[in-house]
Amino acid sequence: MKDFLTADIRNSAIVGHASSGKTMLSECMLACAGAINRLGRIENGSTVSDYHEAEHERKNSIYASMLHCEWQGKKLNCIDTPGFLDFTAEPLGALRVADNAVVVIHAKDGVLVGTQKVWDYATRFGVPKLIVVNGLDREQVEFERVLAQLREIFSPRIFPLTLAGMKTGPGFNTVVDVLKNASLVYEANESGKFQETPLPGDEGKVLYNQLVEFVAESDDKLMEKFFENGTLSPEEIKNGLHAAYLKQSFIPLFVTASANNVGVSRVLDFIAEFGATPLDNAKIAAKDGLGNEVTLDVHSPDPALYVFKTANEAQAGDFAYFRVYTGKVAVGMDLYNTSKSVTERMGAMFVANGKTRVSVDHLNAGDIGAVVKLKNTHTTNTLSSPKHNVTLPPVVYPRPNIHSALHLKSKGDEDKIATGLAALHEEDPAFVYMVDAELRQTVLSGQGELHLLVATNRLKARFKVDIELIQPRIRFRETIKIPGDSKYRHKKQTGGAGQFAEVWMRIEPKPRDTGLEFTESLVGQNVDRVFVPSVEKGVNRACTEGVLAGYKVTDVKVDFYDGKMHPVDSKDIAFQIAGYEAFKEAFLKARACLLEPIFVIEVRIPEECMGNVMGDLSSRRGKILGMDSAPGGFQIVKAQVPAMELFHYSNTLRSLTGGRGLHTEDFSHYEELPKTLEAKVIEETKKAKAEAEKS
Repeated sequence: MKDFLTADIRNSAIVGHASSGKTMLSECMLACAGAINRLGRIENGSTVSDYHEAEHERKNSIYASMLHCEWQGKKLNCIDTPGFLDFTAEPLGALRVADNAVVVIHAKDGVLVGTQKVWDYATRFGVPKLIVVNGLDREQVEFERVLAQLREIFSPRIFPLTLAGMKTGPGFNTVVDVLKNASLVYEANESGKFQETPLPGDEGKVLYNQLVEFVAESDDKLMEKFFENGTLSPEEIKNGLHAAYLKQSFIPLFVTASANNVGVSRVLDFIAEFGATPLDNAKIAAKDGLGNEVTLDVHSPDPALYVFKTANEAQAGDFAYFRVYTGKVAVGMDLYNTSKSVTERMGAMFVANGKTRVSVDHLNAGDIGAVVKLKNTHTTNTLSSPKHNVTLPPVVYPRPNIHSALHLKSKGDEDKIATGLAALHEEDPAFVYMVDAELRQTVLSGQGELHLLVATNRLKARFKVDIELIQPRIRFRETIKIPGDSKYRHKKQTGGAGQFAEVWMRIEPKPRDTGLEFTESLVGQNVDRVFVPSVEKGVNRACTEGVLAGYKVTDVKVDFYDGKMHPVDSKDIAFQIAGYEAFKEAFLKARACLLEPIFVIEVRIPEECMGNVMGDLSSRRGKILGMDSAPGGFQIVKAQVPAMELFHYSNTLRSLTGGRGLHTEDFSHYEELPKTLEAKVIEETKKAKAEAEKS
């Protein structure tokens, strides 16, 4: 494997909405560079990127794939990412280690919600973007409409370095190249080769002059020369393009038809010649061992690398994919995992083209590779030299918006489930789980139904467990509406020492979300104060177990104001039982009711879908809090919705908006559950409890 220096490395994340053509674009890049002999096809599962069985079944990318090729003497590392919002962790990880974001947009569909997501992620990481409008060979393509939409939503500085020739649609094979001032006619053999002819007329010159203005605006010295001479020299334009791209004072756009490898070679040319390099981000933010902010230099000899993806693959084992930020990383090197405080030895290292891996003995700063069998290193971890001891900023993944409970069909697999869930979370931090002791369920959370489905299928296949996903229980609460009281006597005589305790108790409602308050107002000597904690324990147990339907009690003030005791038979356990029963008795007298959790949701939807979405929210007992406009013809609706109405809401939202709607959820408060629903919840809870006791 050829050794590439930092200056000769280009790292790009290929991102965009689902089905925009990212995988075929990646395939064309490899074909143009001679890394593969012929184009694979998604339909028959022969592409380099989509090599997992699940991807073959679904005909879509699910995992980020590492690719590399050589172009114009430069090493191009490309990460092909899935476009489904369910797998948002993959483009996030890729953009975290990329120097360039190749944003792919389908020429027919234009800007979709996934496009905006990855654009925002790239902006967050400070990664310069270039746009590829793909699919110019499809029916009903309107390139000018897409270009106008891009400029309106993202930036007026988006500038096409290549445009469609005379004809779009089936048979598209001609690209107008602004830099070359030429027409490129591509061969029909999918090789990516073309014949170049000069452009007639002044169209190319007009576009070229517009480009010169963008370049001049990126640098004060170039602007002065432009004003003096009315233009810039070819060398000044070449040097200025790189700087202008880094500053995003111009955002390059290319047109392609990746199904036939038309226009892709010019994307490679731009990345190799003008794309961002690791040297353009020579100063790297990090934290030292004490948590202080430090700056690393790409030229530093001390190694530091960031793990952006881990995966377990059949027959291949565990892989950690990483980018080297400083120093040189070699096989056999001992590095310190500053995220886990353990030392790891670098085993066999590879560079990858999908499942094809080539061994390397070292990688230089800026390069991307994979290593096998690291014991304690997972996604988002940093490895550095022990004396370096620095931590690179990890990716912050979005909160889950869909939740399901895991149901184990056969007993005895609990340990395997626990191990499997931990492994899946370490590989994919956007997949989270929680063992909920209150609800007695393991709740899985992710970015969408497909995300959870893929995760559970992996769990079944890898750990051989029989599971299914069911609706999670809701954390209802129990409370009261009016004051209540009770006088409960506990008396037990079974031979020998007996048990005796009498508790007089008053309860009253408290303001919402203020919890439980226990007080005592005993006077006289009817009850020894030593038994107050015993009564409180009994009350707390009753409140934890619930009275109405087995849910925790809240927003109640309890006053233990009197009682009776026996000089011999009164003891701790007797007053615990009396406190427990006295509270339940008073609770049922005080117009007990159920409270349901209310969430604030923020829904981002296309304007034309407002009516359907608002109607659906109303059917879910939602209360609209407000609406705001967003760029690109979108609206943001804020509403309060009960938790029990949000099960798999993301699926409904995507259905109502053609996949363009997104939402977030945040717990807000508790409200009283309507009586008709309360009776149903109580009945279902009692039924579930009876069935659990039978089994």
